[in-house]
Order: sequence, then C-alpha cells, then structure tokens
Amino acid sequence: MLETIPNIENKLPIMEAFYTIQGEGIHQGKAAYFIRLAGCDVGCHWCDVKESWETAGHPLLSIKNILDEALQHESKLVVVTGGEPLMHDLTGLCYYLKQAGFKTHIETSGAHPLSGDWDWITLSPKKFKEAVADVIKVADELKVIVFNKSDFDFAQKYQNLVSKDCILLLQPEWSKEDEVLPMIISFVKSHPNWRISLQTHKYMNIP
Repeated sequence: MLETIPNIENKLPIMEAFYTIQGEGIHQGKAAYFIRLAGCDVGCHWCDVKESWETAGHPLLSIKNILDEALQHESKLVVVTGGEPLMHDLTGLCYYLKQAGFKTHIETSGAHPLSGDWDWITLSPKKFKEAVADVIKVADELKVIVFNKSDFDFAQKYQNLVSKDCILLLQPEWSKEDEVLPMIISFVKSHPNWRISLQTHKYMNIP
C-alpha cells in the first residue's frame, strides 16, 4: 500500500510505445501495449534497440499521457521494457496502470532495484551487468539469451538463484539463431526443466 498517491504528471523518457503481439516468453501470442523506456547502462553488444540506450533525444512524457495512449487499445496487458526500465522509478506508472485495470508486465535485466507493482516479471540477466537479489527472488520467468556456449553455464547459475516456481527459458540471439538453436534444442532435451523461447514477432514481421 502506497503511503502517498504518486503524481500523475511525473515524467518518463519514452523511446516508443506501440500496440502489438507479445512475441517472446510464456505470454507470447497475447495482444499487448508495449512501453519502451529510454536509458540503459547494460550495453549488450548484440542489442537490437541500441537507440534506446541514451535518454537524451527521447521525449519525456507524463504518466497521464502514457496512460491515455494505453487506453486507446483493446488489450489490458501492458509490457514495460527498454533499454533498462528499472533505471527509472516505476511506482507511479504501475499505480495508474493498475487503477485503470491493466495487467503490468516488465522485461528487465534486473541490474537495478525493483520499483513498481508487477503482475509478471521477466528477468533476462546479462553478463555485462548482473542482476540484483531483490529482482532475482521475485522473477516469474528467467529468460536467458544464448549467444554462445558459455551462456548455458550462465543460465544454470541463475537457475540456482531464482525461486523454484520461476519458469526457465532459453532464447537464441536472433542474428545467431541458425547456429545456437540446435545447441539449445540439445540442451533442453537433456535439461527438461528448461523451455525454448523464440522471437515469434520477428517471424511474423511485426514490432
């Protein structure tokens, strides 16, 4: 319970926001409104939205404006992503989304402390700046991007840190999918507590 009501005029840097189909993870296939926040200090060299790394040049929009845009669409599922969304205080954004009846999902590297009230937390940790404990322990879904063989050891390290109920996913890095997907298939067959996540939105050619 919040002690004070957040200011709906508080602003966040928005790289883009769009209505689409969730393409990854357990919730793939669902209609969702994506809010991509600008700013990231993790810096994956294979990132496909490097333009989200800097906050400069992206508009600062009030929570009210963000909410008004989300309400223009049919789905009541919002996915907050980045960049690295937890670089920002998301308490107010979640509060007003929840008040409007939205389910709140976040996709994060976990490199910053958790803020906001979330219905689903996708933790996608990166070697470049590892996740903090308060995000790890509440993750609903662990999604590890596989770029090379060493990422399987990295995935198993985090498997030992998340809760026993956390869903375990391995996802090929898109540019190396032909190379790493066979390795993922083999790994999952021998470690059946893991599942495969594919970027289905890229197959469908949608955002």
